[in-house]
Amino acid sequence: MNPKLKENILESLSAVLPITCIVIALSSFLVPLDTGAVVMFFVGAILLILGMGMFQLGAEMAMSPLGEGVGIQVSKSKYLITVIFISLTMGVLITIAEPDLQVLSNQVPAVPNNTLIWTVAIGVGIFLAIAVMRIMLKIDLSNLLIYLYLGVLFISFFIPKDFLAVAFDSGGVTTGPITVPFIMAFGIGLSSVRADKDAANDSFGLVALSSVGPILAVMVLGLFYHPGGEVAYSPVTVPTVNTMQDVTQTFAKELPHYFAEVAISLLPIVGVFAIFQLATHRYQSRQRLRVIVGFIYTYVGLVLFLCGVNVGFAPVGTLLGRELAAIPQKWILIPIGMLIGYFIVKAEPAIQILNHQVQSVTNGLISSRSMNHCLSIGVAISIGLSMFRILTGIPIQWIIIPGYIIALVMSKFVPKIFVGIAFDSGGVASGPMTSTFLLPLCIGACEMLGGNVMTDAFGAVAMVALTPLIAIQIMGLAYKFKLKKQQTQIQPITSIPDDSDEIIEIEEE
Repeated sequence: MNPKLKENILESLSAVLPITCIVIALSSFLVPLDTGAVVMFFVGAILLILGMGMFQLGAEMAMSPLGEGVGIQVSKSKYLITVIFISLTMGVLITIAEPDLQVLSNQVPAVPNNTLIWTVAIGVGIFLAIAVMRIMLKIDLSNLLIYLYLGVLFISFFIPKDFLAVAFDSGGVTTGPITVPFIMAFGIGLSSVRADKDAANDSFGLVALSSVGPILAVMVLGLFYHPGGEVAYSPVTVPTVNTMQDVTQTFAKELPHYFAEVAISLLPIVGVFAIFQLATHRYQSRQRLRVIVGFIYTYVGLVLFLCGVNVGFAPVGTLLGRELAAIPQKWILIPIGMLIGYFIVKAEPAIQILNHQVQSVTNGLISSRSMNHCLSIGVAISIGLSMFRILTGIPIQWIIIPGYIIALVMSKFVPKIFVGIAFDSGGVASGPMTSTFLLPLCIGACEMLGGNVMTDAFGAVAMVALTPLIAIQIMGLAYKFKLKKQQTQIQPITSIPDDSDEIIEIEEE
């Protein structure tokens, strides 16, 4: 086995194992589930681990080099209109290929699938172009985010309530396992040709801005599509299995569907690579072979991942939500939701890619471990708030608006690089595990409690995308305070004129 693939699979195992153990423990002691459902969940976890390991290797070999190469090439263009056109086109194509968006569109009954997908894709394309112009024109990210999110919050008061939560969720699901590796590398490529001190800071923020586009686009769509009362929702069900042969046949039956779906999703990206190579001849034969092998790993990995998550995870998530909401102590939904949220974010494929890129760009200043810990805390709080919404029925604006105001105010006081990382992390944290397990968990609980799925359950993805914005910036404030404290301690020593050699030695340390 490829040593790197083995390493990725072991990393995936360590990420998925905690959430698997939590579900098994809950089914054993608190909300007994059928043995067949638990077996389906367990097999889905195995496919998820294998798929995530292969996908991560594939993204490293194919998606990241392609994104960085396109970013470098775009930054060399002398014509702004060319840059805008390429960025917009890439944003649309990458978003159409995003599996998370397919998952959400299938769960939203208010709008036809293709209408929602194309609306979100156009939103991402426009705002990816805006993000690229921001890097090239050196526009401050914090100020731009403040203006955009204030616009989002203002428009939210005019959107039908059955549509509002879906609009915020759309911003989270578009930054998934295909979009994030490409956009992150695209930003690094764009900023790599710059030699100024803010180049590394500006390599982050593309995911953040690309997440705003879908929210605004779907809100505009909401002005024309009025669900007209409570929209009927068709929940997923756990397949009935009696033997291991039934389990095998259930997954085998679904695999061809995902082989076709992922092939259609990846085809535009493969086409971009072919056109880019023919136009620039950037990659040598060995590099081309590596990228092609990377696409194969990405393809197989996504097929296994999506099959495992959708067939094994999502149905059990809905069932588990129903069972938890059925017990007399309904408040237990909040701590259990927080526990699941803390561990499930580690199983997001794009999270690991973001964490490694952050560690690389910051030269270890921000470690993958600290990023993981901070994101886990943020997502745990967000799921706790989502469960609180389901229990109380409070509008999503009551949490979303204060949350974004806090995050935007903090962005003026933290180091610039933490602003980009924080807002990128919000989009990345709300990946396929959120849309295919946590969202069904919330939907199942909401159904059992007799709530409105469109207003109370939807919005969980948006909550997951919000809290990392605050959590990561708190980490940035802590770093800023620590750095200032160190400089204060050094200052009295460096003011002594007779010990210049000792001063130099201290500064070098």
